[in-house]
Amino acid sequence: MIIYNVTISIDPDAHEAWVRWMKEEHIPRVMATGRFSSSRMHRVLTDDNGGITYAVQYNADSMAEYERYRDEEAPRLQAEAHAAFGGRFHAFRTLLEVVHDA
Repeated sequence: MIIYNVTISIDPDAHEAWVRWMKEEHIPRVMATGRFSSSRMHRVLTDDNGGITYAVQYNADSMAEYERYRDEEAPRLQAEAHAAFGGRFHAFRTLLEVVHDA
């Protein structure tokens, strides 16, 4: 399994609207692509940059599914995020491979 992890630091002034948008619009749109089997949104409890930070994880069954998302879906969905909240968040993305699941 591949975990696509997006860590986002959101401006406190936009925080409430962004969380609502993520839950009601963005995450459902990502999941509607059919590339991921599940998702989770976590609030990061340690924060050193003055913003409010979240980690959103999407589980893909294979690297091929993630790559299809990255190439075919991500540009449009990321553009929507920038249109809605551009300049009020910073994001970085990482890929994780599950090596043990108890």
